[in-house]
Amino acid sequence: MVKKIVISITGASGYSLGMKVFELLPKGIEKHLILTNHAKVVANYEENIFVYNESQIEAPISSGSFGADAMIIAPCSMNTLAKISVGIADNLTSRVASVMIKERKTLLLAPRELPLSPIPLENMLKLSQIGVIIAPPIIAYYSEIETLEDMENFIIGKWFDLLNIENNLYKRWE
Repeated sequence: MVKKIVISITGASGYSLGMKVFELLPKGIEKHLILTNHAKVVANYEENIFVYNESQIEAPISSGSFGADAMIIAPCSMNTLAKISVGIADNLTSRVASVMIKERKTLLLAPRELPLSPIPLENMLKLSQIGVIIAPPIIAYYSEIETLEDMENFIIGKWFDLLNIENNLYKRWE
């Protein structure tokens, strides 16, 4: 069961989806948010939420002893994906991801790019082979998606399923 989670939003083009992940997490989970220099804060935060700047590499969440259960990077830029795949930990996001891997905790990357060249595909394969969850924001048509909100809820619901976070964000297959 996830008690502490780190969410990082890398890049600006999928910012709203990353913020929606953050907002839809159940209230009982301690939430830690990393915003890159390209992401902007557009929401007021409630209690039990900690916000870090990408440059705060000394933040408590960057230590294995912090005890985060999971991390979601949504969206995950190709730059961030490449850094994680080769062990570069030069900012808070890549450092926490490195810690999640070494501590064998759940790390979910949501790369958002189209089309994909062989380089990020190779990086995704490498990370997947060591247990990192690669889950791009891809819709399924069986879930009766009619609106952008339905699509986002489906994607986030699937991510929560992968992290064992209970949700009813989408219509399940019957």
